[in-house]
Amino acid sequence: MEINNIIDYLVKSADFPGKTIKESCKKNNKEAVGCVAPYAPEEIVYAANCIPVGIWGGQVELTKARTYLPAFACSIMQSIMEYEIRGTYDFLKAVLIPAVCDTLKCFGQKWKGTSEAIPFVFPQNREAKSAEAFLESEYKYIKNKLEEILGITITEKALQDSIILYNDYRAEMRKFVEIASVHTDVITPVIRHKIIKSSYFMDKKDYLEYIKELNKKLRLLPANNSKNKRIIVTGIMLEPDGIIEYFEKYGMDIVGDDLTHESRQFRTDAPFSGSALNSLAKRWTNHNACSLAFDPYKERIQYLVDLANHYKADGLVIALMKFCDPEEYDVPLIMERMKKENIPLLVIEIDQQAKSFEQINTRLLSFAENM
Repeated sequence: MEINNIIDYLVKSADFPGKTIKESCKKNNKEAVGCVAPYAPEEIVYAANCIPVGIWGGQVELTKARTYLPAFACSIMQSIMEYEIRGTYDFLKAVLIPAVCDTLKCFGQKWKGTSEAIPFVFPQNREAKSAEAFLESEYKYIKNKLEEILGITITEKALQDSIILYNDYRAEMRKFVEIASVHTDVITPVIRHKIIKSSYFMDKKDYLEYIKELNKKLRLLPANNSKNKRIIVTGIMLEPDGIIEYFEKYGMDIVGDDLTHESRQFRTDAPFSGSALNSLAKRWTNHNACSLAFDPYKERIQYLVDLANHYKADGLVIALMKFCDPEEYDVPLIMERMKKENIPLLVIEIDQQAKSFEQINTRLLSFAENM
């Protein structure tokens, strides 16, 4: 398959998620199980012979969501609530809901869709000896619930095979972001985002084949000598797409990211351990430099400095999700450190319900000109 055809297919897969999920389920003879942002043990879902579907909200007018959520709940949760009330997720066999923030702690109780909610808790003090055992018990609960809902048995072999597949996927995605950083003429900010996003809507085995082929073909291309500014983006997510288009408009290439919606998903592998569920639990306890995982030493700050140096970035943009407390706590510390490192920094507010981005447009234009 030609490189343009691969890119076009993955971009369209991200643009039409409902169609992509339906086609992937039909092709692989599988059901779909939802995974509410930000993290979920997708390997358990995959071992249950189901396709894990990422649920990250979207641009939707809120007409019913605020009956169940306060106005200060982040826009991702507001959008998810609106979609579920409208029945958007009713085709899912079940939905995994992680408690990593105050809103998500009660989200499982407020789930209005017909698909069964499976809430679970990530231990935040990941250095405690009990954290790993606790999370392993939570994953066992998820496994048992899926077995009950689907009427199947999830074997240890299926779980181990799923972990191997997902580790391969994560390794290939890390290669992709590295290769894409020197081919920004082909992998523009919008295309980069949609290629990564499309993984939420199709069978990982199929997606892995596309990414492997794309990486192979990108390596054959000469590195581009773009005069654009090289930008690192950090935060929960960089959407809607209209915001990303401004990066392209003002000559800024996204060469690396620390987004929960993107690279944080494949940054950490599941190590091989005595059991599959223990391996998955270790993956969380090994996950660092993330605002949603308790980080007493603020390793995320140094990680961003290292990321900027690695990609020879000209600047850093914080995509600050509106009303996201864990992200907001880190912003002053990031600002202080970037000033010391002499790395230009811009903070923009992300709101999925926003219809106009003129303020972000003006700020990005000014940021580009100042760099």
